Amino acid sequence: MKKLTFLLILPLFWACQSTSETKLPIEGTWLLISGETIQQNDTVFTDYTDGQKTIKIINANHFSFLRHDLNKGTDSTSVFVAGGGKYSLNGTTYTEHLEFCNFREWEDHTFDFEITINNDTLVQKGIEKIENLGVDRLIIETYTRLK
Repeated sequence: MKKLTFLLILPLFWACQSTSETKLPIEGTWLLISGETIQQNDTVFTDYTDGQKTIKIINANHFSFLRHDLNKGTDSTSVFVAGGGKYSLNGTTYTEHLEFCNFREWEDHTFDFEITINNDTLVQKGIEKIENLGVDRLIIETYTRLK
């Protein structure tokens, strides 16, 4: 009887344990759709699907992002941005430590974001602050999961 009781209680224990340790489904490849940058009283909205493409790739403990124009660098809209590093996720707090970036002065900085994931949409909101560059702004980015 003790074995039967144990076998009946064990699945309940696992269910309770997995609920408390549930992580947001952040791993995958994400397409940046739009962003808002708010600095002091100025707000700039950017449509990241207009003439460019940006993806963020997140695995178990690293992230990377790649952005480029869709004209293959042949005109004045030419842009290429890349970076990546380690991240942590604690509840809805997503923290990036930027280890690599083509804007080298951004390297070795840490950025905290609050994230929400609803179906295939990820929204990250947080402060980008690098004192020696005069960067201090709130950013809100909206991504959709690529399949």
